[in-house]
Formats: sequence, C-alpha cells, structure tokens
Amino acid sequence: MPHSRIIVTGGAGFIGSTLVKRLVGLGHSVRVIDNLWRGRLENLTWPDGSEVIDRRRDFHLADLCDSGRCLELIRDADLVYHLADVVAGIEFVFNNEAFVFRQNVVMNSNVINACVANGVGKLVYVGTACSYPKHLQGGAGTAVMVESQAYPAEPESAYGWSKLLGEYEAELAGRDGQLSVGLLRFHNVYGPGAAYDPPVSQVIPALIRKAIRYPAEPFVVWGSGRQYRDFVFIDDVVDALVRVAERGMDQGVIQVGTGEPVTVRQLTDLIIAISGKDIDAQYDVARPEGDFGRVADWSKARDILSWKPSTSLREGLERSYAWVRDGLELDA
Repeated sequence: MPHSRIIVTGGAGFIGSTLVKRLVGLGHSVRVIDNLWRGRLENLTWPDGSEVIDRRRDFHLADLCDSGRCLELIRDADLVYHLADVVAGIEFVFNNEAFVFRQNVVMNSNVINACVANGVGKLVYVGTACSYPKHLQGGAGTAVMVESQAYPAEPESAYGWSKLLGEYEAELAGRDGQLSVGLLRFHNVYGPGAAYDPPVSQVIPALIRKAIRYPAEPFVVWGSGRQYRDFVFIDDVVDALVRVAERGMDQGVIQVGTGEPVTVRQLTDLIIAISGKDIDAQYDVARPEGDFGRVADWSKARDILSWKPSTSLREGLERSYAWVRDGLELDA
C-alpha cells in the first residue's frame, strides 16, 4: 500500500484497533480518533503491554459529531479509514433508533466533509449488511446478497439506514472527483476484541459470555434460533481493509462475508461444544432477533481484491472463546 500517513476513526474499537495493529506492523504512521464510547485504550497495546501508537501524539479523544474537531483532526493524511459508528447489541439499536441514526449520519457527513476540505486524497468507508432491504431477508431458503440489492432501500433498522446514507454520501464525493473512495460492506464480524458485556455485545460474544458464566448466568438465546447470518472473522476483515486501499479504490461497493449461512442455533450448539459444559439453552422468542437472514456473494471481493475468507467458523469461535474467557478472568 503506497500510503504512509493514515488516520483510523474508531481506531480504539474492535475492528479499528485490529486494523491499526496491522497497519503499524506494515510500517505506516497511524493516528487514531476515538471518543471511547465502545473503544478502549487497552485495545491499542501489544501483548507485552507496550503501546501500539504513541498515545500522547497519535491518539485523539474526540467526538466526530463535532464538525470543528473533524476539520481540525482529519488533515495531513494520505488515507482515512472511517470505522467509527454508533452500534451495539440488537436491544440497544432498536431501543435507541433516533440516537443511533442521528449520531451516525452526522459523524459520517462530518468525516467526509473534512476529508474533502483538507485535501485528504483517499477515504475508505465501511458500511454494513444491515443496510440490505428487510423484505429480501425473510423468505424461504438462503438470501444471498449482491451489492446492488441495497436499492430500492428498505433497511430494517435506523442503524442500517444511517450506514447506507454514509455510504451514499461517500459515493457522491467520489463521483464528484473530490476523493478517491473505497467502499466495503461488512457482514457480521466477530473475533478477539469484540465487546462481550451487555447491552453492547453482539450475538457471538454474548453467547460465549453466557457459556463461560453458566450456570451463574442463565443461557438464554434471543429469538427462535432459526435466524441466520454470515459470520466473518476479524483477521479476514482486516485483510480486506488493507486490500481495498491497495486495489479497490473507486470500484464501487464491495461486500465482505463468507457466503456460509449459520443459524443462531448452530452457533449455540458449537459454542456449547467448545465450552465442554452440559448447558441447557433456552430460546426466548419474545426477544427481537432482527432480520431473518442474509449471506454475502463475495465474488466481487475475490475478483477485485483477490480476497477470500480463510478462517473456519470453528477456529474463529475457539479463538473468540479463549479471548472472552481470559477477559472475564481478569475482570473477576
């Protein structure tokens, strides 16, 4: 990648901090902007406790909804990875839709405007598979998504709407020649580093936490367990992030997933098997389960980025289980 000065918004979060470590390892100069709503400074340390970046110089605690701070901080860079957003578990998203929508729309617009105003040449914007229309995700069989199916737009959640609008604004900036834009649309990302505390945890770390804490914490699964997703491991996602800056700029939206449908019931059974415990899982159908299901046709990522998923679900879950277990032991 022919870049040396890189800014990562949300760089203290799960995906962001993993990307920062990869970029630093590749020899790039990296600055991080994060308000630490979900991110943690501990994420920006190596296993030996040393700092991944010089925090006093290269970490900026800032709210990207403040347009002035965006203009001040998003400058003097060759490339910006915009990963910051407001998202959490399904209960938080659906109970705070107006907040989630406004925060994401405002911060996305501010970041894109700052890149244009300050002459940052390249922006990588990360969208979400939650932006696909809800009516495509409730039928029989497996809903295999291609990038163009995001329109006509009908996301189920305000989160999906907010991320789609950010994707559209980034496309406009690229279309007008104001920026070179790389656009990735992620399916469900999991792995070491993901938040596992309620209410911000998503399905895999939440189920792992419940398995580890069982029987002190009941193992209750939200929904029927029949809902399915396309779960893609964090290391594979970071590979795509690096590759899009190398060979995927101005190529339109490229989604990142495995193409493999995995039901929540399958996840539950596999996590219980990894735990080695005799766990009686209870399914609470009164709880929300979100869109019924979707997976990625990732042929565009293969053809443009020379990317493919390389981590099996079993391996990814075992590594995630070990990470959550170690974290809970430290918290105890």
